[in-house]
Amino acid sequence: MSGLIMSIISLRTQVRGESRQACVRCRSEKMKDQETVRRFIELRAQGWSCVRIANELGVAKSTLVEWSRKFRFELNNQRALELDELRSRVLGTSQSRIEGLAEKLSRVEEELRKRDLATVPTSRLYYLAEALRRQIQRETDAVSFVTPVKDIPQDEYVEQVQEWHP
Repeated sequence: MSGLIMSIISLRTQVRGESRQACVRCRSEKMKDQETVRRFIELRAQGWSCVRIANELGVAKSTLVEWSRKFRFELNNQRALELDELRSRVLGTSQSRIEGLAEKLSRVEEELRKRDLATVPTSRLYYLAEALRRQIQRETDAVSFVTPVKDIPQDEYVEQVQEWHP
């Protein structure tokens, strides 16, 4: 009888060990899948085509279409972050751009105060001043983010998708 019990215990231990290994493999595959999804979101936000991403990641295009729908909030937010970083790199910070525009506007307005309003170049200065004001207005527009409804605390819930400007 003790031989039979030992065999059962041995078999049970072996099965548990295989289950643990399978569980570790399963977690490893899930982590790999999560890493692949994260990489997809990153590449798509950078403007890569689905065909190029499919080739890069070894994932079917139909899967990428499904992920585009499933992770649309994450994708939109990542795109906003990518565009914000690009804008900052290319144009400088919003604050430095606005300060530069405000300084130019100030110089144009100072020159306007000195000018005789009957001259033709004055009209160009008015046009330039207005163009600078419009550009400053555009520069002060904020980036928007979205979040799934399930991630919004009940006391903050307003609409199905909540948008905010940092």
